[in-house]
Amino acid sequence: MPLWRLTRPFMPDAPLHMASHLSARARNDPGQYDDLADQWWSLHGTFAMLHWIAEARARLVPPAAAQGKVLVDVGCGGGLFAPHAARLGYRHIGVDITGSALRVAGEHGTHALRANVLALPLADGCADVVVAGEILEHVVDMRACAREACRVLRPGGTLVVDTIASTWLARVLAVSVAERIPGGAPRGLHDPALFVDRRVLRTVCAGEGVDLVFKGLRPSFISVLAWLAGRRPSARMVPTPWTSVLFQAWGTKKPS
Repeated sequence: MPLWRLTRPFMPDAPLHMASHLSARARNDPGQYDDLADQWWSLHGTFAMLHWIAEARARLVPPAAAQGKVLVDVGCGGGLFAPHAARLGYRHIGVDITGSALRVAGEHGTHALRANVLALPLADGCADVVVAGEILEHVVDMRACAREACRVLRPGGTLVVDTIASTWLARVLAVSVAERIPGGAPRGLHDPALFVDRRVLRTVCAGEGVDLVFKGLRPSFISVLAWLAGRRPSARMVPTPWTSVLFQAWGTKKPS
């Protein structure tokens, strides 16, 4: 069975650029990623925290048991998970809708596919691991995205998700606060109306054969201070029992 059923590897169709009209865009407008295309791999840029979260995501991914194992990265952005996938021994397949981000991902070793994450152009059970990092809070149909992630995962494979909870605290911290501090989200990147109901996510994935374990995630304050002072290239995310803001969820798909 082919790994993907349709679509094509991403081919560059436009140069990277920075726009001067960030504030004019609506919240959660995918065009913001075009505006910020040169920021993906800047360790002190606007996507700095995504590097920290990618490292935390990788801690939940088991090393590949053999050569040729496939990791599908749903909403791969600029391919920040690529070095982790390579270190763990996986072929890294990234799916995203933003062309400029996929160009960057391809330059960093990701096999990049341009497609809507609500309808992944991949065969059932093709992936040994599926990661969906910081994507569920950006899609208009979280249930469909979660179902697709589970669909392409093989029985016995691992699903790892990180996203933002649908709570008042998350709305305050992830939008009102984070959009105003160094390393936080760019202004307008998130629409709080799309933040994720944890109970719904658990139910959807359980219906697809994946029982999820949840834990919260937050930056290590000491490491953030060291990062801000230029004493280390990145900060570290640490687990917390509170899942009411940023959280991770992971599980293994049961045999059908």
